[in-house]
Amino acid sequence: MSLSFCEGCLEKQRKIDQLVEENRHLKDQLRYRKEKEREGFFGSSTPSAQRPVKANSEPEQQTKRGGAQKGHPGHGRKAIDEANAARVIDVTLEPTCPQCGDMLEDKGLRRRSVLEIPPSRPEPILYRLRKQYCPRCQKAFQAQAPAVLPKALFGNQLTARIACLHYLHGMPLGRICDQMGLSLGSVIQMLHRLAGLFKPVVPLLIEQYRQAVVRHADETSWRTDGHSGYAWLFCTADLGIFLFRATRSAAVPKEVFGDQPLAGVLVVDRYNGYSRVPCKRQYCYAHLLRDVEDLGKEFPDNTEVIAFMATLIPLLASAMHLRSQPLSDIQYYEQTAQIQHQIASVSEQPAQHLAIRHIQDIFCDHPDRLYHWVYDRNIPADNNRCERELRPTVIARKVSFGSQSEEGAKTREILMSVLHTLKKRQLHPEERLKWVLDQLAVDIKQDPFPLLFPNDSS
Repeated sequence: MSLSFCEGCLEKQRKIDQLVEENRHLKDQLRYRKEKEREGFFGSSTPSAQRPVKANSEPEQQTKRGGAQKGHPGHGRKAIDEANAARVIDVTLEPTCPQCGDMLEDKGLRRRSVLEIPPSRPEPILYRLRKQYCPRCQKAFQAQAPAVLPKALFGNQLTARIACLHYLHGMPLGRICDQMGLSLGSVIQMLHRLAGLFKPVVPLLIEQYRQAVVRHADETSWRTDGHSGYAWLFCTADLGIFLFRATRSAAVPKEVFGDQPLAGVLVVDRYNGYSRVPCKRQYCYAHLLRDVEDLGKEFPDNTEVIAFMATLIPLLASAMHLRSQPLSDIQYYEQTAQIQHQIASVSEQPAQHLAIRHIQDIFCDHPDRLYHWVYDRNIPADNNRCERELRPTVIARKVSFGSQSEEGAKTREILMSVLHTLKKRQLHPEERLKWVLDQLAVDIKQDPFPLLFPNDSS
């Protein structure tokens, strides 16, 4: 039996198929553009400051819980006893009744605990420094002002407070000066001088960073003197090094890592600027997870993409959360081996969709950069430490719009590196910084590194 087809019908069908395919392609492009408009140029990896529209939180997250969960130990206000009180003040009454004038009877005391601070505005102090002369030695001597650097306007306590408020807590200098009644120019000059004192500390921190077993690195945009640049963070569990540079090139990691091979692992995203660091690398699974989730946003109707997401996303999430689980080392390494095998199996399965193949190629082409967490529990599968520590810098960028000069960026680089490292190693960084300044006030030529970090001076 032979079938005959109308030439016109075949042409119409070809035209219909062409239009259907074109319509599907245009819908995909429209969906892609809408995602870019909503999330920004870099998709789900777009910094929050550069997102055109920020989505509202989910309804269940908007509901505010009342109080702590049942069974959770309370942390209510505790009374202050006389042994721990900085001051004990007796507040008295008039001996007669304010209404009738009769004598009042003594009914004992009621203790009330209050936390208070002195006024935030600095107090002006005039030191009268005694000068004396030795006729025998023919030398003059003068008393030194306590707790203040030579030729400095601000005392060491005020200097430490301003530095911590600005570089640790992100308070703008203008607001600090308004609250304290200080001149902005004098404060900036003081911070530049402080950075000059601590400039030798940063190279020593870089040397410690090179010797660390687990390192993290990340970068974000930062403007200096109106020009686009980047803020780089190189950190470990006990130090943080900030560098503000005009470039995002591999020259910055080379400045930190040097040329000699290093032991340990660097946890980073897949940015090519870290490709030549002389140590092993561990790719961040959080970035990979976002890339896989983006497939579902770009191809929501593709069954192959949906199946791939449903398989790989739970495995990546399990890899990132496994270190926080209360597991013994044996249990941990058993589960990591199992997750690695499952991820490798998903990556090696044949796929028709090109976007799926792109994700699979990352795991197949770079197994030496994806599974260090499997063999060493100290190595995380994500770079969340660095991203969390870089977040205050992102907030400072929103508030201050970057550094106003190259010298300001250099000062920020030095003082942020010193103070953030000090915060990781000391319970009260402001007190430690004030003590170090007191020591430098006695002898300005001392090495500041062993004063800041006495346990690491060796």
